[in-house]
Amino acid sequence: MTTITLELTDDLAESITAVRHRLPEIIALGLDRLSPLPAQVYSYVLSFLASGPTPEQLMGFRPTPEMQERLESLLDKSRSDSLTEAERKELEEYERIEHIVVMLKARPLPHLTPAG
Repeated sequence: MTTITLELTDDLAESITAVRHRLPEIIALGLDRLSPLPAQVYSYVLSFLASGPTPEQLMGFRPTPEMQERLESLLDKSRSDSLTEAERKELEEYERIEHIVVMLKARPLPHLTPAG
């Protein structure tokens, strides 16, 4: 068994006292629901889509240089069969997002199509 020491605010420490015996369960549940990608990746994609891009802007949509660099690193590790489980999940999530964007590019949403 491993012991972990955390620094918490007094309010959070007080809240945890009542459920101390369930901390391993609470942490495990939180980790299971933790997204494999940083929040800023989703924020970048959603902000772009919420901006009401034109079909041309949609066609030109690309990941940020940082996202592209991370994706290339994951793909390199995948090719050499050296991905960790967390990295595999991260790569799968990037692939899911890419699939959605490709589908949008292939068939733009009606509200993104100029009125004619």
